[in-house]
Amino acid sequence: QVQLVESGGVLVQAGGSLRLSCAASGRTFSSYAMGWFRQAPGKEREFVAAIRRSPGNTYYADSVKGRFTISRDNAKNTVYLQMNSLKPEDTAVYYCAAESPITRTYDYWGQGTQVTVSS
Repeated sequence: QVQLVESGGVLVQAGGSLRLSCAASGRTFSSYAMGWFRQAPGKEREFVAAIRRSPGNTYYADSVKGRFTISRDNAKNTVYLQMNSLKPEDTAVYYCAAESPITRTYDYWGQGTQVTVSS
């Protein structure tokens, strides 16, 4: 089982940058694909970005492609989301999730961190 704790969410002005972190427990972090999702008020949770296990292929939602970068440090059991050129529509609670190598679904979720982008 994996426990996830996100951090880094703050209030930032449009055009600014922010880096979210997600620290994972357990010794098998490197065996999990990791993803970031977000949920804005009144909207459904949506996919933002994902990074596979080695060699770490990455995937992005069209809405963040070219602005956000997902990365991982397996030695630190941490996944990051670097967010640049932030827009007010990026305002949401951001969640990290771990994909079980057995079920191939995102079975483990963090509690979320709030990102607010002011115009």
